Amino acid sequence: MKIKLKKGKQKELILLAKSNLTWSNLSKKINVNKDYLSRDLKYEKILISEETYYKLCKICNKSFDNFIIERLNDNWGKSKGGINSIGSTIKIKIPEKNEKLSELIGTILGDGNINYYKKGKKIGVYQISIAGHKYLDKDYHLKYIAVLFRELFGVEPLEILSKKNNGRYLIISSKQLVNFFISNELKSGNKIKNQVTIPSWIKKNKSYLKSCLRGLFDTDGCIYKLTNQNSYQICFTNYNLTLLNDVRNGLLSLGINVSKITKGRDIMITKKSELRKFLNEVGFQNSRHLNKVRMWNLDKTAP
Repeated sequence: MKIKLKKGKQKELILLAKSNLTWSNLSKKINVNKDYLSRDLKYEKILISEETYYKLCKICNKSFDNFIIERLNDNWGKSKGGINSIGSTIKIKIPEKNEKLSELIGTILGDGNINYYKKGKKIGVYQISIAGHKYLDKDYHLKYIAVLFRELFGVEPLEILSKKNNGRYLIISSKQLVNFFISNELKSGNKIKNQVTIPSWIKKNKSYLKSCLRGLFDTDGCIYKLTNQNSYQICFTNYNLTLLNDVRNGLLSLGINVSKITKGRDIMITKKSELRKFLNEVGFQNSRHLNKVRMWNLDKTAP
């Protein structure tokens, strides 16, 4: 049996039970995986089981019965055909192929990852994550990428800020979402090992390609002033040679001249005329790059 509490009350119950315990100690007391408890249950991505609910109430010596909205059978998330649960309570709407989807795919190819994690012998958590800098990518994550997820799929990404470094993450747990991206030619797991590439349907459409490249440069690209020169460079860095070639060939197909791959990881745009072409044809949406373009008036560079 699953317990559905009013929004925010599941998290409140868990934190109340944890108050004087570590996550490890609490997870042992209620016999629940620590990461599953501190991530999925705490952030209310998964409904809490009846057994876990009563254990937590006992630990904090408080009942949350007044906040119970519904009690659901354990197999409530399964389809009529007997297919396994979607892996989370998050369901998605399915978008058509368009520029926004292509741009989001570029972002995932850059700083994103697609994974599913096993709980024992079963696959339990399906996850899309996009990494960034805690401060420099804040606006890009919250005001742009999160908006794309809402518009395209009707889901709200979870924002996670690292306590150990300057990392930030947008995370969505949904089997449907993972399967959607895999069905659109993305791969789960290690992107370098799997040599992920720009999907073929994006390469065939110039508008989609421009949008996908924008997502890639917003995440794995940078723009800087050359030392002691009145010149600038846009650089794209990635350790996946297949993706590097895809990006380079994509730029060339748009008429934007770009360097050969150097150091096995970099391609660069240097000429003022090519910088202008890039900014006109592809451009940036990430404010950490846009601010430099505006500060240096590169959007007004003469071809």
